[in-house]
Amino acid sequence: MAKQENPEEQRHRLAATALRLLARREHSRQELVLKLRQRRFDEPLIDPVLDEFEQEGWLDDGRFADVYARQRIDQGYGPLRIQAELRQRGVARDPEVLEALSEREWCDHAIRVRERRFGLANLEQDWDEKVRQARFFQRRGFTSSQVDITLAARAPDDL
Repeated sequence: MAKQENPEEQRHRLAATALRLLARREHSRQELVLKLRQRRFDEPLIDPVLDEFEQEGWLDDGRFADVYARQRIDQGYGPLRIQAELRQRGVARDPEVLEALSEREWCDHAIRVRERRFGLANLEQDWDEKVRQARFFQRRGFTSSQVDITLAARAPDDL
């Protein structure tokens, strides 16, 4: 027979669990709520604890979005995919890092990804490869104009 916890003990355990999760990496509020629900904490206790964490600055969706976006950019993803993933995680606003990058910088980023992944060979005569690479960049979340510019890029010695 399991001993029943009083609400204060459960609140303390909930706060400790949430802090442990935040110590590993940034989380959005929505992610943290889902993880705490999975650990079977009482619903009425979760929001007040997370409100307190936000007031203390331990939980911040804006900071999470910035860190997450930077990681995804470094992994070779484009703006559309990053924005969609942030929406799935409950973040409504775009982080500053996404807004700060110009269209040209996104294209340069995609070209570096293409060079690393496929090389910068001329694709004018190879329609199948061009379509394959275009799909890759669309799945990665680059806009169609960014994909067009990326696929037109060539190595300096290939011009």
